[in-house]
Amino acid sequence: MNSEIVEAFAQMAKEKGVDKDVLQGIIEEVFGILVKKRFGEEARHSVIVNMDRGDIEIYLEREIVDFVEDPQTQISIDDVNAKGNEDELEIGEEYVEKLELVSFGRRLINLAKQNLNQRIRDIEKDLVFNDYKDVVGEIVVGDIYQIRKYDILVNHNKNELVMPREEQIPHERYRKGDTVRAIVKEVKRGKTGPEIVISRADNTFLRRLFELEIPEIFDGIIQIKGIARKPGERAKVAVESLDKRIDAVGACVGMKGVRIHAIVRELSNENIDVINYSNDIKVLMINALAPGKVKDIHLDPETKKATIYSDNDQISLILGRGGVNIKLASDLTGYTIDVIRQEKDLDEYDFDFDLIEFRDDWGKEVYDILINNKYDTALEILKAGKLELSKIEELDEATIDRILADCKAELNNE
Repeated sequence: MNSEIVEAFAQMAKEKGVDKDVLQGIIEEVFGILVKKRFGEEARHSVIVNMDRGDIEIYLEREIVDFVEDPQTQISIDDVNAKGNEDELEIGEEYVEKLELVSFGRRLINLAKQNLNQRIRDIEKDLVFNDYKDVVGEIVVGDIYQIRKYDILVNHNKNELVMPREEQIPHERYRKGDTVRAIVKEVKRGKTGPEIVISRADNTFLRRLFELEIPEIFDGIIQIKGIARKPGERAKVAVESLDKRIDAVGACVGMKGVRIHAIVRELSNENIDVINYSNDIKVLMINALAPGKVKDIHLDPETKKATIYSDNDQISLILGRGGVNIKLASDLTGYTIDVIRQEKDLDEYDFDFDLIEFRDDWGKEVYDILINNKYDTALEILKAGKLELSKIEELDEATIDRILADCKAELNNE
């Protein structure tokens, strides 16, 4: 029975990756508990486990006395003599008795097996916890084996990983059996074992993808200085090259965009803007607000607020769809950004519209009046202004206001 128990648990420990010396310690501890359950808490004992031979030896030590007062630590000389007393021990000496496992009875033996099983499971949980604790922030690859309402369960090296809804990329479609890449975001101890949370929405996942796809980042030649992201929609990554000969943005994008496209595909076509980092917060903010163009920036470092001034035709680009562009720029710079619309100076326009574009809206009569007064384009109308246009007797104030408004709107919408 001894060898069967040791071999069974040695095999289990091997499968679970438990060290042989650790298993030996567990067996000694569990059978020590077994002795105390049978003989009492004060019982002095020794448990010797030989893993190579698959042998367990249990010894109980008691003092030889004439009359037993404490059966946990004492044995009478008569009982010793009844057991043979081959060493001719006397009162006051220690009697060491070898206990056979069968003498403990089936109930205690089964209890010992259960305790061993539980201890090995606990060690296995600790091993899993420590293994994943060491790779927090790193990418793992697993297979989806269950899709639930609020999370997805992923199998990785026979361990269960959880990807909650908030750690998934919105609008991604997951199917059972799909292979998925994510970072280990958090490892915590749960009631039934380690809870390993993985994420595809975390900024660190994007950082690791850049390190995988762009050798210069992996080697440390190019550094990622900041990431702002709305998963599944858009991201901004600020990069800086430590080698002046290497263009940081160009290296990240790659020839014909091949490097950045590999990352975009992994993130379900999430748009990624790679921008040059700068220690000058104004320069960084201008880069982060691209493709929108900024005319001026006022910063308040104490309140971390920025006021930017821009032309009307740039506002939509600065804000982005749903305000995501300015939100990411704010996250990247650490400043709350307010936008002030500025009227573009008429001399700054590098395009114009012929008045014939407005003939259907204004009517042929108004169009002809303007042409006859030598006004051919929208800019000419705006430069003339209301005062000059009011000198044309055929035009009333309401018509002039409409003409000016239409010309301004058309230029600003371009």
